[in-house]
Amino acid sequence: MIGTHPAVRPARPFFSSGPCAKRPGWTARTLDGALLGRSHRSGPGKAKLKEAIDRTAKLLGVPEGYRVAIVPASDTGAMELAMWTMLGARPVDCFAWDSFGADWVTDAVKQLCIEGARVFKAEYGQLPDLSQADPGHDILFAWNGTTSGVRVPDADWIAADRQGISICDATSAAFAMDLAWDKLDAVTFSWQKALGGEAAHGMLVLSPRAVQRLLSYAPPRPLPKIFRLVKDGKLNEGVFAGETLNTPSMLALEDYLDTLSWAERIGGLAALQARVAANFSALSAWVRESNWIDFLAEQASFRSPTSVCLKITDPAFTRLDEPARRAAVKAFAALLEAEGVAFDVAGHANAPPGLRIWCGATVERSDIEALAPWLDWAWTLTRP
Repeated sequence: MIGTHPAVRPARPFFSSGPCAKRPGWTARTLDGALLGRSHRSGPGKAKLKEAIDRTAKLLGVPEGYRVAIVPASDTGAMELAMWTMLGARPVDCFAWDSFGADWVTDAVKQLCIEGARVFKAEYGQLPDLSQADPGHDILFAWNGTTSGVRVPDADWIAADRQGISICDATSAAFAMDLAWDKLDAVTFSWQKALGGEAAHGMLVLSPRAVQRLLSYAPPRPLPKIFRLVKDGKLNEGVFAGETLNTPSMLALEDYLDTLSWAERIGGLAALQARVAANFSALSAWVRESNWIDFLAEQASFRSPTSVCLKITDPAFTRLDEPARRAAVKAFAALLEAEGVAFDVAGHANAPPGLRIWCGATVERSDIEALAPWLDWAWTLTRP
């Protein structure tokens, strides 16, 4: 029967691409140790912040000599800090294939007005020509296009002997994909993505080359307080030891420390990546069997295994104009939410109308497997 519900419901119907699902077994009791009512600049406060920095670096395998800091305003703040403080010393090559990559292009070209900026864009589902990267230029890109489901397959296109620096938004790739640290100079991500932490806090990882850029280049623009990593020609070392540029949430910090503990308990980065691979494999198996859905990313080599973006191929859908397609997706997602089996699976507002399903490590494979029949069920009922 068309209206017959699938037999199994996802135990945790959280498939949002940000903020993402909390880690399995999470409860609010995990926050009981939060340092509430105390200054983040107190001894215990700085110790907890430094602990988060050190454990993040260890879990990700950040190389010796790189610096890690907690900065304001999530991944957006971390990226803008990197761009505002370091871009302009050289021309910059900007690569974009999703809405967030396009935001960074806007910052570099229209806001910072970097002289000699070059822009290489691709449509949703594709990658631009990465071979155009000039070793003499800085490079600006997102490792994983969260709104397009397209990632770079590797960093071989970034020259090992580059003269410029590479600035990489890795917010939906960190903890889920291998990052080529030797090719990356400023890397940013947030707590709310791959480990399911809470929003408003960003992470910034700097290579020695990025630190040298900070110390040798004075940007010809005002820098707000929350971007200032250099004072009187010297690096603000305290930022990399837990002395944050503004007041962090100690409650969110406790939550992040809990997610780090979970990741460490299950086996570290390799275990996180294995969970991502298993989730992506489960969803991919359903896509292969489906007659109405496909990956937005055209080539398997650059499909994101975390923010999986899907296009609807049913002729009943593709013949509609865009407003009608968006309305159809909205109705589809609303039915799943009303049933309590999947929250936030509609694609990003700037992406082509379709679906986006988070397959990060905090999602259980069993929930992806349980979700698949519900997707078919909902499409059958809402198909235009």
